[in-house]
Amino acid sequence: MTDFAAIDFETANHSQSSVCAVGIVIVRSGQIADTYYSLIRPTPNYYLAWFTNDIHGIAHKDTVNARTFPEVWAEVSPKIIGLPLVAHNSQFDEGCLRAAHAAYEMDYPKYPFHCTCVAARRVFGRQLPNHRLPTVAKACGYDLERHHHALADAEACAVIAIQIL
Repeated sequence: MTDFAAIDFETANHSQSSVCAVGIVIVRSGQIADTYYSLIRPTPNYYLAWFTNDIHGIAHKDTVNARTFPEVWAEVSPKIIGLPLVAHNSQFDEGCLRAAHAAYEMDYPKYPFHCTCVAARRVFGRQLPNHRLPTVAKACGYDLERHHHALADAEACAVIAIQIL
């Protein structure tokens, strides 16, 4: 796959619509051509301490003045027109995208999704101890130092996709 958009969401709580950050990496002709990152005021707008303290570090104070999903997506959607989306564990990220669209009663354009986690299981099999994003990224030569930062995760996913999709 040479042209796609790698995407990663972080959420504030267990609701998939509670996206609080998005990272996008646009790949054209097998090369990273553009990146995008934004914090998002989540809906529902509350944070679970476990998400803030143990996962991504984003808290209510970080997004209290952030734009809403529709405002951010209005900026993102033109960048990804015609591109398939790629995510590591695409069920989660596609679920977030669908849930956020539904929460704001936005039409969902049925983006085609590909999963680098599924591809990694097929390509690497038992060669790796697990198929988590940092493990697969390392096997593809990418050192994911800021796991659960939406842009860093999207960059790792893009590197993986370039090599194995």
